[in-house]
Amino acid sequence: MRVISINVNGVHNAIEQGLFDWLQTQHADVICLQDTRASAYEMEAPEVQLHGYYCYACDAESPEQGGVAIYTRLQPKAIIFSLGFESSDRYGRYIQADFDKVSIASVLMPSGRGSDAELNQKFKFMDDFGRYLDKQRRKRRDYIYCMSTYIAHNKLDVKHWRDCQQEIGFSSPERAWMESIFGEMAYIDALREVSREGDLFSWWADSEQAELLNLGWRFDYQVLSQGLRRTVRSAKLSRQPRFSQHAPLSVDYDWVLSV
Repeated sequence: MRVISINVNGVHNAIEQGLFDWLQTQHADVICLQDTRASAYEMEAPEVQLHGYYCYACDAESPEQGGVAIYTRLQPKAIIFSLGFESSDRYGRYIQADFDKVSIASVLMPSGRGSDAELNQKFKFMDDFGRYLDKQRRKRRDYIYCMSTYIAHNKLDVKHWRDCQQEIGFSSPERAWMESIFGEMAYIDALREVSREGDLFSWWADSEQAELLNLGWRFDYQVLSQGLRRTVRSAKLSRQPRFSQHAPLSVDYDWVLSV
């Protein structure tokens, strides 16, 4: 099973940059998009469909920001659009497809970078979603959370980390939250399960110099429940071609998707 996830910074712009042409060559079973910036109605349009895939989308109250989507070759048993708390549901931050024994979700966290209000919104989502993840790990099924977190977990995940310790996205409270997920809750970071290399980044600022010097951050993850730990076969962040500020994360699992 291959799962690809990417924060598209607007699905229409990403399509113009060639995202769907690229995806059609990747043979993914499930594709998770974050930050679609499109209404659920827009996501039903022919130009936003991928040949051979079912498309499911969740939008925000203000569709120009937020929104997540899942494309899947196999029709799922169920789709979940709501987590039951405002910090997610109002902003279209979560969608989940349920298959036999495994659920795959697309998750968009607030960046927290625009203002104090946005940072507070990020911490609120972290509290709410952290409690949700803590409950889910006790369920008798496995989960893949394709998450665009806007948080670099550790030193390997940001260039020149010493200079970034006070920046949003690498602050102590944010990193502690990530550590609680991979530590106390024992979720698995799919990429780090197969690679401890540095300079594996998924986000770069809108600057040619930043990209050429690989001044990046790893903000994008596939987070797994413990039962999937030994199924990870390979994981790759694709710097080129570029479709948004974020790189696609492709993970291959020793798993056959079924309903």
